[in-house]
Amino acid sequence: APQSFMYQLLKGLAFCHSRNVLHRDLKPQNLLINRNGELKLADFGLARAFGIPVRCYSAEVVTLWYRPPDVLFGAKLYSTSIDMWSAGCIFAGDLGGQGVGVACGGQGGWGLVGPTLFSLELANAGRPLFPGNDVDDQLKRIFRYPWEWGTPEWTSWELGAQGPYPMYPATTSLVNVVPKLNATGRDLLQNLLKCNPVQRISAEEALQHPYFTDFCPP
Repeated sequence: APQSFMYQLLKGLAFCHSRNVLHRDLKPQNLLINRNGELKLADFGLARAFGIPVRCYSAEVVTLWYRPPDVLFGAKLYSTSIDMWSAGCIFAGDLGGQGVGVACGGQGGWGLVGPTLFSLELANAGRPLFPGNDVDDQLKRIFRYPWEWGTPEWTSWELGAQGPYPMYPATTSLVNVVPKLNATGRDLLQNLLKCNPVQRISAEEALQHPYFTDFCPP
């Protein structure tokens, strides 16, 4: 089930991004699943179009726990990579790493969608990967892990804020919190959670990742 849900999440993101739409608020509560195991993206209230000309967006987007480090540092020039970090957090904490569960949304809970869908609820679907209390705590939680696959060079980013930026010491391994993920799953996760947004894998690229080699889409 986690493999199927992740594939559908990436498929939905690939569709949005191909239409130049950023979701900007991916989190388990905005993923709907029906009784057939079909997943849909919901709540496009913060979604924005992107493209040329380049636009400056607000840094106050994405629920804190699913916000990428570049945006936490104040970046206002961002693209599809903002959604990919959120997808990685969901993958690690709520799909691949901790297992998945569904809870009924309730009568009328989804507006036009109706009561036949379910929402990924954190209480049943595992714990979030980076449950920070504020921006600084969120950054500390992110940098508890050794990002050897993409050590950030903050000064090379146009973050819209003044450096130098604080660097937090790594104290644990990301593998420790995703014991249920196999090697290819961990590799996909590492490509989703690149600190440098330029290095973050795209939704289309992620769909071609070896993690899905033995998966047959419905």
